Amino acid sequence: MKIALIGADGQLGTDIFKVFTAGGFNVEGLTIDDINICDENICRAVIGKIMPDLIINTAAYNLVDDSEDNAETAFKVNAEGVKNLCRICLEVDAALMHFSTDYVYSGLDRQVPYTEDDCPMPLSMYGITKLAGEYIIKYMLQKYFIIRVSGLYGHKASMGKGYNFVDLMMDLAGKPGDVTVVDDQELTPTSTKDVSEKLAELIITGKYGTYNMTNSGSCTWYEFAREIFRLVKPDRKIRPIKTSELNSRARRPAYSVLDNKNLRNAGLSDLRHWKEALQSYISEKY
Repeated sequence: MKIALIGADGQLGTDIFKVFTAGGFNVEGLTIDDINICDENICRAVIGKIMPDLIINTAAYNLVDDSEDNAETAFKVNAEGVKNLCRICLEVDAALMHFSTDYVYSGLDRQVPYTEDDCPMPLSMYGITKLAGEYIIKYMLQKYFIIRVSGLYGHKASMGKGYNFVDLMMDLAGKPGDVTVVDDQELTPTSTKDVSEKLAELIITGKYGTYNMTNSGSCTWYEFAREIFRLVKPDRKIRPIKTSELNSRARRPAYSVLDNKNLRNAGLSDLRHWKEALQSYISEKY
């Protein structure tokens, strides 16, 4: 199988490239210098030279608050760019793997993990643009994998943000001052390495569709930070706060835990618990 990986130097793409090449997949890594998914002609020229069986797209506009003020840019990347890739998939007869988010759900009055069958209802412009990308794929293609993830962190920093939550907390652990983290948003922190390994298993099945893909268990952002500090600096103080205290421009779901039901239906096991994945990440990186 020949794979064109868009965003091969990003947080998720870096681990996908590493895991897939180690696993024997024929992967052509493409960076932002090689391809711009918002330019259909460039996409067609680049992908046309590779002629892949599968296009993996990790490119995204993932600045949640900025999407409220820059909706046009967010739609251009998260929806129009996806439409460009869908057209090219049809032209070269390739499948598409695309990544979405737990932010397609509202989390309103919810305490049970979302399955892929639950109706999305995003609360933010970011969530709306990501859901739009999902709908475009489902409308245009038959051969696709839509992967919904949550709270990603990896060895390479997010290109849009320049950091991930674990690395931010690790940095703050060694600095003076008050550390405050929201304690009223529940999710599942997820390792990009673990996701990459599961993606390799999923592709082999050839079972297309929409998949939640997160580590097991759940916690609030405060509980996530507390576990990070427990592993590296247990005496470091941390104070929980409410989301309302942040005055963020975008609304976040209060509960966005995902159930990987479709993975199990495809015959694959759940990803390991988020605490185990976090401990491995910190041991490997620090």
